[in-house]
Amino acid sequence: MGEDPTDQVSFFNDLSSMDLVPAAGDAVSEPPSNTTGTSGGGGGGGDGDRDGGDDYMAPSPDQVLEIVLENVLHFLTSRHDRNSVSLVCKSWYSAEALTRTDLFIGNCYAVSPLRAIHRFRRIQSLVLKGKPRFADFNLVPTNWGAHFTPWVSAMSSAYPWLEKLCLKRMSITDQDLTLISQSFHGFKELVLICCEGFGTTGLSVIASNCRQLRVLDLIEDDVMDDDEVDWISCFPDTGTTCLESLIFDCVESPVNFEALEQLVVRSPSLRKLMVNRYISIGQLHRLMVRAPHLTHLGTGSFSSVDPLTQGDEGQKLFSAFASSRSLLCLSGFRDIVPEYLPAIYPVCANLISLNFSYANIDAEQLKSVICHCHNLQSLWVLDSVCDEGLQAVAATCKDLRELRVFPMNALEDVETPVSEVGLLAISEGCRKLRYILYFCQQMTNAAVVAMSKNCPELVVFRLCIMGRHRPDHLTGKPMDEGFGAIVMNCKKLTRLAISGLLTDNAFRYIGKYGKLVRTLSVAFAGNSDMGLKCVLEGCPKLQKLEIRDSPFGNAALLSGLHHYYNMRFLWMSSCSLSLEGCKELAQRMPQLVVEVIRDWDEENEYPGNVEKLYLYRSLEGQRSDVPKFVTIL
Repeated sequence: MGEDPTDQVSFFNDLSSMDLVPAAGDAVSEPPSNTTGTSGGGGGGGDGDRDGGDDYMAPSPDQVLEIVLENVLHFLTSRHDRNSVSLVCKSWYSAEALTRTDLFIGNCYAVSPLRAIHRFRRIQSLVLKGKPRFADFNLVPTNWGAHFTPWVSAMSSAYPWLEKLCLKRMSITDQDLTLISQSFHGFKELVLICCEGFGTTGLSVIASNCRQLRVLDLIEDDVMDDDEVDWISCFPDTGTTCLESLIFDCVESPVNFEALEQLVVRSPSLRKLMVNRYISIGQLHRLMVRAPHLTHLGTGSFSSVDPLTQGDEGQKLFSAFASSRSLLCLSGFRDIVPEYLPAIYPVCANLISLNFSYANIDAEQLKSVICHCHNLQSLWVLDSVCDEGLQAVAATCKDLRELRVFPMNALEDVETPVSEVGLLAISEGCRKLRYILYFCQQMTNAAVVAMSKNCPELVVFRLCIMGRHRPDHLTGKPMDEGFGAIVMNCKKLTRLAISGLLTDNAFRYIGKYGKLVRTLSVAFAGNSDMGLKCVLEGCPKLQKLEIRDSPFGNAALLSGLHHYYNMRFLWMSSCSLSLEGCKELAQRMPQLVVEVIRDWDEENEYPGNVEKLYLYRSLEGQRSDVPKFVTIL
């Protein structure tokens, strides 16, 4: 349920001037530096030349320009500004590359590690994404790819000063983690989001060897439990550590609590700590006492290992929260015992973020907490809180900017306890809302229209009406007018997820008014190719388009030929595409990679429609690690 925290530098624009990318032999190895150097050939002498008089050669105007430019570029942090600068001319392109220290690559197959290293030589921080987002819904087969091994192998010698890595939906091995720990001697931050393939053995190596580690965040990863590997005990046991953030709530195996407690004691800079379900209430209390300056806390199980001591443990926990003066963000609450909820009351007034997305609590239990949370800006809950709980949120949290309501049960035929009533209440009470994700079984156009008018500052609107082709449940009409109102009235909208019974009219609204939409997700919606054609022709900023279980076919696919080179990716599954249509697309756009994905390994003829299509731009062409169930056209 984690959200993407990595939206930084666009790599497609970075490498758009293909003829200016250095050749393989141009790669150099040099430490990062804030001092200025020229990036073009020739050059004047050093200080000795200046004193010599006769031998001194004044720098050319181009060199002076490059020197000035490099100094200016150090102050440019916006990815859009840097991309624009790199496209002006060859000198600016080279200067921008030499001053880049942070690199974002939104698709690990869009560019090769070697090409990235040849252009950007002083990188200290890398964000790298792998599998498409629909992998979160098990729509991407296991072993599809996104291997980190070639990246870390290339970077280990080229970037010895690398300090930060953030990987999302990548396949990582313990050997990769070992190479990280051995190659980057000043390594400080490792953030793994929705990754797989590694285990506690790899974590133990990171803990042992990375002595300057400040951040180790494991977020929704699939971490293998290697028996008898006590990775927490592998952190240095002498002196203080540099740890500022430790998140391991996704690790589904017990940890050595005594070692964890001592680690917390040795980490005076620790501000974020999110533990897993194997940490009990009593142990949580001990950790909080040891780390009184935490700003972010993930509580773990929020239950007791010994029911006979619940009263004493609850009182101790209440005292620990009462003593806290710095907590701003609370999460965790797995296997929650609701009787412990009053323990968090003392910190609620200061909270700006509260995550109950793993807590099966009802409306009354949420109300008992939320009535104290007047400064809350972000709230994640399960739909078990019902419309009544959302009404309480609307009455109290007037500064709310983000709301996510997840389903307890995501099956299509299971009735959910939240509806248009809760959505309407939120729109009326939380007028500063910027981001909403809302899972439900029924909705009305009137409620969605009201939200578009009451919350015009919305940037993200993700309404997931579970079930297929569900109309306005009061009028029986399509949900066209509701989603049309969102794109018309919310002028800052950049991300939109639509579902329910929708006709081509809804897509016409999106194409006409969604001029800033960058990410569009479609599920169980649309009635003809014309709908998708309206979006592809009308949304100039569209970067990511993901569609599932919709009737769009070849004509819709081919209507986007003018735009696909500007997009990061297109995903279509369970639509009406044929292999011939996909082949035509590949022939007409040779710089795109067109992957047809099967749900089986055998390379047989396709039985009818193409099941999954993944389309993306790449400077390298076909990838080398194609599994048997993937055909690249």
